[in-house]
Amino acid sequence: MTFRRSLLAAAVAVVALSASFTASAQNLVLKSSDTHPAGYPTVVAVENMGKQLEAATNGRIKVQMFPGAVLGEEKAVVEQVQIGAIQMARISLGVIGPIVPEVNVFNMPFVFRDIPHMRAVIDGAVGQELLDKVSNSSARMVGLAWMDGGARSLYTKKKVQTPADLKGLKVRMMGNPLFVDTMNAMGGNGISMGYGEVFSALQTGVIDGAENNPPSLYTSNHYTAGTKYYAQTNHLIIPEILVMSKVTWDKLSDADKALVKKEARAAQMDQRGLWDKSVADYSAKLKAAGIEFVPVDQKLFFDATAPVRAKYGANFADLMKRIGDVK
Repeated sequence: MTFRRSLLAAAVAVVALSASFTASAQNLVLKSSDTHPAGYPTVVAVENMGKQLEAATNGRIKVQMFPGAVLGEEKAVVEQVQIGAIQMARISLGVIGPIVPEVNVFNMPFVFRDIPHMRAVIDGAVGQELLDKVSNSSARMVGLAWMDGGARSLYTKKKVQTPADLKGLKVRMMGNPLFVDTMNAMGGNGISMGYGEVFSALQTGVIDGAENNPPSLYTSNHYTAGTKYYAQTNHLIIPEILVMSKVTWDKLSDADKALVKKEARAAQMDQRGLWDKSVADYSAKLKAAGIEFVPVDQKLFFDATAPVRAKYGANFADLMKRIGDVK
């Protein structure tokens, strides 16, 4: 009798568990995080992706967007994605590089010739290969799509045109030794610092500059903190990545997985158009605010960073060659 009761209880538990999975599959709300503010191209692209998913599933799958780092900075968000507390996130490669070393190839200075070259790479075989590397790694995340992060250039209080002009300048870099080494090789003093600390550090003179793309320079208000010059070095062209929690992914049906991948790819292309318009608009706003866009000889900075590519690219020689061969 006891055995029968146990068997019955186990059967009820299995049915209940199956029902819970079915319910979650039938009505799925994907919480998606982004550190960029509302209206930013990556945010809008994922919101549009959500609209497409909702329309394609008659409201069964929805995306709930949380921009402006309201769910936490990227490191904390990644940890929540890994356990399934957050279902999707747009993150930078700086936080995923330590887990999936292969993506660091995109972090190297001047690995891409220009923006069109970067886009050809992420749209092609290499881009898909690295998304798969993320999905098949121990990161507990699925790589869905690439997002255009633009080209990063220097904004400083002193005019910079050559590597020699960077001597003695303290420049904030993202918290990755590769990026700090890049700034040091370019002639400056690379300072690892959280993004949220940059504004006050510029105001108080703790740093003399930082580097980023025009939309980020404007939306962060860093251009109001004494940085009058924007030297167009384009030293880093780093795509960003849209990921889904493996916990969530594993609960999707094959049909829903295919749909999510399809709409994520569409978001990748959608974001690109939004990004180009954003760069044009924010560049115009920065110039109107008095920021001087300074043209530079990029070859000087390319040559200066050769030791960084040699050091960090040693394990990716074949991958770098394949990237370079993309037309």
